[in-house]
Amino acid sequence: MAFKSDIEIAREASKQPIQQVGDKLGIPAEHLLPYGHDKAKIGQAFIDSLAERPDGKLILVTAINPTPAGEGKTTTTVGLGDGLNRIGKRAAICIREASLGPNFGMKGGAAGGGYAQVVPMEEMNLHFTGDFHAITAAHNLLAAMIDNHIYWGNALEIDERRIVWRRVMDMNDRALRDVVVGLGGVSNGFARQTGFDITVASEVMAILCLARDLADLQVRLGAIVVAYRRDKTPVYARDLKADGAMTVLLRDAMQPNLVQTLENNPAFVHGGPFANIAHGCNSVIATRTALKLADYVVTEAGFGADLGAEKFFDIKCRKAGLNPAAAVIVATVRAMKMNGGVAKADLGAEDVAAVERGCPNLGRHIANVKGFGVPVVVAINHFHSDTEAEIAAVQAYVAEQGAEAIVCRHWAEGSAGVEALAQRVAELADSGASAFAPLYPDDMGLFEKIETIAKRIYHADEVLADKAIRDQLRAWEAAGYGDYPVCMAKTQYSFSTDPNLRGAPTGHSVPIREVRLSAGAGFIVVICGEIMTMPGLPRAPAAESIRIGEAGFVEGLF
Repeated sequence: MAFKSDIEIAREASKQPIQQVGDKLGIPAEHLLPYGHDKAKIGQAFIDSLAERPDGKLILVTAINPTPAGEGKTTTTVGLGDGLNRIGKRAAICIREASLGPNFGMKGGAAGGGYAQVVPMEEMNLHFTGDFHAITAAHNLLAAMIDNHIYWGNALEIDERRIVWRRVMDMNDRALRDVVVGLGGVSNGFARQTGFDITVASEVMAILCLARDLADLQVRLGAIVVAYRRDKTPVYARDLKADGAMTVLLRDAMQPNLVQTLENNPAFVHGGPFANIAHGCNSVIATRTALKLADYVVTEAGFGADLGAEKFFDIKCRKAGLNPAAAVIVATVRAMKMNGGVAKADLGAEDVAAVERGCPNLGRHIANVKGFGVPVVVAINHFHSDTEAEIAAVQAYVAEQGAEAIVCRHWAEGSAGVEALAQRVAELADSGASAFAPLYPDDMGLFEKIETIAKRIYHADEVLADKAIRDQLRAWEAAGYGDYPVCMAKTQYSFSTDPNLRGAPTGHSVPIREVRLSAGAGFIVVICGEIMTMPGLPRAPAAESIRIGEAGFVEGLF
């Protein structure tokens, strides 16, 4: 059986004018700022007018730890949104924007797949409405103003050895992880060592995704700690008078983007922090707007539930006062077999025993999400090679964990293949069974918060941190940052910090390499193991296969 590629399916889409999509949610055309015919930003004045409306039900889609076999979390998010609309519910989806780095690297796009996609797929996976470029520009403006301030006399007495604000770009480039700037003589400033992170790891990205409005955005930008003086006192972005100009650069980027699914249902696509190095959720303003306009809002959090879901609950929901009504954990038979020790090349052969060996990874995610008080259902994202016996094995295992696993065929069939999941999710969301609570209280010590996540979510025995890191955490507590949540940066491929350790490992340690204060975003970043905040390209990057074809269409983008 020949399958069409995602981009071929997207190109055949029958899209509606974006004004018609907005009308389904009651957004007047005059409050949409079109970017072409099929995408638009939603005006701030309209968003402000929604404040007194009640919220719809918030549904999180998360997943097992990702494997090369594929899971399809965003695809399931899109499919579930379409499925809820198919059964007569007023639903919208909220997902993140795609980063150029993975698109030209190895992960691919972030618009879903098959017949459960958001369109326009090509624009979404490339420059879209320019939000990432605005974030990159605002971030690097601040970096430029730091060096410029020092060049012109350093009135703030910045210690050049203690500048903590790096530069960013939205591309994977390992050569930029550590660089020296200011070489070339007096006219080029003072030489110092610094580096680049990828834009999705920028604190500016996190701030935009957590800010309530432009005023809150500027306050948060001003609170960014960029450097320290010799007496260790912090220097803020507002001290450099950078917060106003940064807000101007981000004014349009702050407005949520509205697009549509292949079935012409509304989709909010806004913000894009990675969950392995940032908090991994779409913007608060997009989610809150969708909740005012739809009865059900389906959102996703990046990578597996140990990263994205934990940060969704402990950072986004805590900061924004959100109360999720239900959660969906996406798994595939193929991924269960891979967790059970089967090589990728052998996944097409039936192996029920391997499925059963791999299921504990799914089981731990189920228990972890339940630990937040949120009811859970498992979506088995169906592949054509799945056998009835393998599917039955997953369903039996999930039943033992006190949950239900529902086979979903949205990739091949669109909303028609996900009706059963949509019905069950609506029932869970309407039941009022959710008793959501974060994993730890605000007043717990920072190191204790790290230990709580490591032991309760990762099932580690211990956290390894040297005296300098522990002292830094205590210093931040003394400075008034002790009530911040922690944002764990670690590999997405394992509960541990070893990307090759699949399944549900126990008895491992979580080594902390570095901690970073994100005072504007309002959390502490904890960098564990070998995780990098500037990824590199793989041996054969996807960019080698992306081109403009003879018909003038983009080829190779997936």
